Amino acid sequence: MTQQGVRWTADQVLALAPDAASRAAGGRLGAVGSWSGVGSCGEGAVWGLCEGSGGERYRTVVDVREGAGPAYRCGCPSPKLPCKHALGLLLLWAGGGVAERGAAAPEWAERWIAGLRDRDREERGAASPSGRGAGPADPEAARLRAERRAGRITAGATELEQRLTDLLRGGLAGAEQAGYGLWEETAARMVDAQAPGLAARVRELGSIPSSGPGWPVRLLEECALLHLLDQGWLHRDRLPAGLAATVRSRVGLPASADGPSVRDRWLILAQYDSGDTRLTTRRIWLHGAETGRDVLLLSYGAAGRAPELTLPVGLTLEAEVSAHPGSGQRRVALGRQFAPPSATEMRPSGVSTSTAAARFGEALRHDPWLDAVPLTLTRVVPVPDGDSWQLADADDDSALPLVPGPGDRAGVWRLAALSGGAPVTVFGECGHRGFTPLTAWPDGPGPAVPLGSRTRACRPGHGPGSAPATDP
Repeated sequence: MTQQGVRWTADQVLALAPDAASRAAGGRLGAVGSWSGVGSCGEGAVWGLCEGSGGERYRTVVDVREGAGPAYRCGCPSPKLPCKHALGLLLLWAGGGVAERGAAAPEWAERWIAGLRDRDREERGAASPSGRGAGPADPEAARLRAERRAGRITAGATELEQRLTDLLRGGLAGAEQAGYGLWEETAARMVDAQAPGLAARVRELGSIPSSGPGWPVRLLEECALLHLLDQGWLHRDRLPAGLAATVRSRVGLPASADGPSVRDRWLILAQYDSGDTRLTTRRIWLHGAETGRDVLLLSYGAAGRAPELTLPVGLTLEAEVSAHPGSGQRRVALGRQFAPPSATEMRPSGVSTSTAAARFGEALRHDPWLDAVPLTLTRVVPVPDGDSWQLADADDDSALPLVPGPGDRAGVWRLAALSGGAPVTVFGECGHRGFTPLTAWPDGPGPAVPLGSRTRACRPGHGPGSAPATDP
């Protein structure tokens, strides 16, 4: 938590969201036009009235005191905590849209604030010298909430299994005739079941019919992956701990970075944004000089604002990171930084194209829902292959298809110009469609060269409201 009077960043606010759908909805409400009667006070509270879809104004108040919260109160019927209105209010406050004022809070906010302060005093008084009062105020209630949510997800996964069965029994051709409305209805049911990860994959299914030649094959592939995720959730008690954590993350359960802190000198491999007008997701890849690990930082910007975390590609950062749970998990949270980013001649160690394909196959054993894995290729040459390009291994006859990201065709030409027919080192994301280059280094001495555009569009099912393509 920040000190009293210091506003949080958008990243700190969005980290509180219970799921990806709440992050996106909160981002839409983080603008001045959604609110009236906003204010904050020196006692560490922020309040405001948010216009609902039915014309009703929801009273929202959040406690932001250092070390005591956050705590939330909203008049909306959402069972999520925090709800989208609380997130939107905090984003408005973090962006400077809520002025500090000395006037007292409105009566409805003051009543809740006073009750919260009284409850805090009672809990401090009831705490024993042995420290029994230092844990969560009501762990039993938290356990019951988690069990209720798991039950709702199980009901949603069971319903989804039946819908997939009906689809396959009726034939894939029926999916084209049914239209997108059926899929959107199913996705809404998964949102009701508090499984945003399932909802995102259902929406992707809806975008496949009539999407071009070969769509029945792609639809069957996605149905199989969704069925596998359903079965993983329904039988999660039989899975190894790491794979069970991956399944929980893929269905949309939030997970904090609870791994041990790892200090290293991290080479900043690549940075790019994806998103829409509601939420921007920034992905930053790092490579540890000592650990040899490639890890991923995620940062978010709400309501069209760019994420605050920016790290220059090609520099190194000495810092601590903590891993999120999950088998094969690469996402980390950035901890203490010991020095600003500095220049370096370090490059990541790389592999051949054939080894890269094998590494991707190995990663799928730990997370079958991965789209790609981060890899560095050494001694590869970009060569044209009809209307497309390949990365050919300079030392054998293997190659990988080059897959430019949306709007990133110029990155392929930049890579070809850097190579000039000579081998280069390339970092990127390797998946079942090929290799997407992000950063390259020349064969001889020279700095890192970022490839492609800074911002990319999200393909269906992989926007800011769903799990990152290379991260469970």
